[in-house]
Amino acid sequence: MENNMTDNPKDAIGLTKPSLNAVPMAAVYVMGEAMNDGRSKYGLFNWREHAVRSDVYVDAARRHLEAWNDGEDVAQDSKVHHLGHVMACCAILIDAELNGKLIDNRSESGGCLSEYFKKNTKGKI
Repeated sequence: MENNMTDNPKDAIGLTKPSLNAVPMAAVYVMGEAMNDGRSKYGLFNWREHAVRSDVYVDAARRHLEAWNDGEDVAQDSKVHHLGHVMACCAILIDAELNGKLIDNRSESGGCLSEYFKKNTKGKI
């Protein structure tokens, strides 16, 4: 079959579910290195045992992203790629939120940042 479809009923259901086909596995493994660094420091899935503050993980992600943006690829303490740490912070925030363990203490910004970007984007359509 030219479009790779089959008459297998599993395909019809399986193709409707979330897929990892578009996710680069190199990034997943680098995130895994960061997660393992956290496991050695704080314990496996510690954020499911204890509630976590969103600001702590947002700040950590920002520090790692800015260190990477400043030209440092690997965190000096963990020897893990900074972007892996950013991904790990985001993964923990998502998992904690889904498991009811997130203390959502984001600042109240008024929700106008997306409007600011829309208004100030060059070459508007």
